[in-house]
Amino acid sequence: MRYLEDVGVGESVELGSVVVDREELIAFAQRYDPQLFHVDDDAAAQSPFGGVIASGWHTGAMFSRLCVDGFLNEFVNLGGQGFSEVRFLAPVRPGDRLWASLEVLEARPSESRPDRGTLTVLGTLRDQEDRAVFTMQMSVRVARRPETG
Repeated sequence: MRYLEDVGVGESVELGSVVVDREELIAFAQRYDPQLFHVDDDAAAQSPFGGVIASGWHTGAMFSRLCVDGFLNEFVNLGGQGFSEVRFLAPVRPGDRLWASLEVLEARPSESRPDRGTLTVLGTLRDQEDRAVFTMQMSVRVARRPETG
């Protein structure tokens, strides 16, 4: 397992990729974000997007899965503290391959709890054309090494 002390500011991590599945895209949107350009082919064709696109929340969920599998599950993770600067930069379409990466912006020990600290990262999803489609900052509590805390 990794601890706060095992991370350096500026560290970059490639998290892997996911292909956007059309049925999953529509099912997610029907349940959580049923705007017509997410769920209806005819309406989406008439929209500025010219076809069905993923909900931004679905896009964020796909990033979250890659981040958990490729980074957070390596840590003694004490839970998320929040998200900021969430940006939906370009439409995500069925069949797109999205590549996730993150950069560590801060690794700060807690002032009040010596056994933990906060990691702040910038996450990015890029599509098969290397275009950024999603970014966000995320802060997560992680444990410090027992001999340091």
